[in-house]
Amino acid sequence: MRDLLNDLDAGKNTERDPTEAAREAMRGQLPKRFYKQASIEAEEGGFSVRLDGRQARTPGRRALILPTAAAAKLVADEFEAQAEKIDPMTMPATRLVNTAIDGVADDVQAVLEDILRYASSDLICYRADTPQELVQRQAEGWDPVLDWLQASLGARFILAEGVMPVDQPRETIAMLGAYLAQRREPFRIAALHVMTSLMGSALLALAVDAGEMDVEGAWAAAHIDEDWNIQQWGEDSEAERRRAQRGLEMRAAGALLAAIDGQ
Repeated sequence: MRDLLNDLDAGKNTERDPTEAAREAMRGQLPKRFYKQASIEAEEGGFSVRLDGRQARTPGRRALILPTAAAAKLVADEFEAQAEKIDPMTMPATRLVNTAIDGVADDVQAVLEDILRYASSDLICYRADTPQELVQRQAEGWDPVLDWLQASLGARFILAEGVMPVDQPRETIAMLGAYLAQRREPFRIAALHVMTSLMGSALLALAVDAGEMDVEGAWAAAHIDEDWNIQQWGEDSEAERRRAQRGLEMRAAGALLAAIDGQ
């Protein structure tokens, strides 16, 4: 940021994108890498992430211990991939794990209930009435998820056209709540919450967790409307950049789910 101000003071014409300028300034403030090697080690209750053999900790000073070796390796690999400075924006799995340990673990129920709130007005329950091609894309991408929920849980969702809110049956949300209560480990719930908020759909996130959809399929399904609009009107570069960053976070959440299930 100081370089940018100096350029302006000197009367230089700096035509840099302001977002990129801010990002560069942020990178200049990042902490230096202080370790040579990241590794994992078996612990009582899981596997810890180690930096030069010392216990790595979350921002809340809690030990970075995960339930499986694969999950701990996800985090260790992100630490190992850092260059001269540590950039949290390139460490989506680590940020998610920190959230799970420092936040979600203290109140899993509150996060679970937030997922249920998304489900009560879920993206895939709101359908277009025209054009027919978009209607068909939504049906092909979203109906299998609703069919799976009804077949496996008995949960029936009401569809609506347009954006007017529709109340889902209370028993349907209660069924989802009972299902989530059986899967309320902090790391899983944290990953599900991230996926839910990124996609605007708890139901797509649950389908990924259950193995009914893969991460890429769910991500594509969550963007059916957006991709339709891009097809009609095009996409600006900033929106494309934001979507790419969200995609990294989505894939990290999916990788954590797979890792804690030993896949």
